[in-house]
Amino acid sequence: MFDAVARRYDLTNDVLSAGQTRRWRRAVLRAVDAQPGQRVLDLAAGTGTSTVPLAQAGALAVACDFSRGMLAVGRQRAPWLPFVAGDALALPFADASFDAVTISFGLRNVTDVDAALAQMVRVLRPGGRLVVCEFSHPSVAVLRTGYVEYLMRALPTVARAVSSNPDAYVYLAESIRAWPDQAGLAARLQAAGLVEVAWRNLSGGIVALHRGRRPAGAPEHARA
Repeated sequence: MFDAVARRYDLTNDVLSAGQTRRWRRAVLRAVDAQPGQRVLDLAAGTGTSTVPLAQAGALAVACDFSRGMLAVGRQRAPWLPFVAGDALALPFADASFDAVTISFGLRNVTDVDAALAQMVRVLRPGGRLVVCEFSHPSVAVLRTGYVEYLMRALPTVARAVSSNPDAYVYLAESIRAWPDQAGLAARLQAAGLVEVAWRNLSGGIVALHRGRRPAGAPEHARA
């Protein structure tokens, strides 16, 4: 599905979000707080749009995605960036090999969220940080009602005009509506062994930015 939308993926997302994706990416960049020389894993990186700013901050940033079509487009746009094909349920990286892991709008698409979180914790160094940016539940009732209406009716219609595979965005709308709220996702991060878990709403809760740390005293091999 993602291979089919790869070439126009970033453009489609900008249109569907009314340009908000750029604001959300800036918020992720600040939350990750990548420092020069740190190793940062950007999961569900797609074409690497979210990875490039991490590398520009001086981090050794790796773009990882299961869609080879997305990675192929990314390599054309940023051939200097390391792109790695990988499954979030079985990451092809050693234990405790990254200072930070981030995933934006990808956790919702994995078949086993808890297993994916366990893998992210596994590859984090003790004290390392995880940042998850994902669609969530608007905090205001009026906004929530309008948002659901947009998802189920307007989003597929707009996608037909700008996307190479509009049916993929019907799935997108359904998956967003079924996703847990902010507190529900925070509980899953805590269950994965992360501490200092917190979240911040973006765009009135349409998107939420969750953060957590692997305990500094954790052994080098996190549970799988």
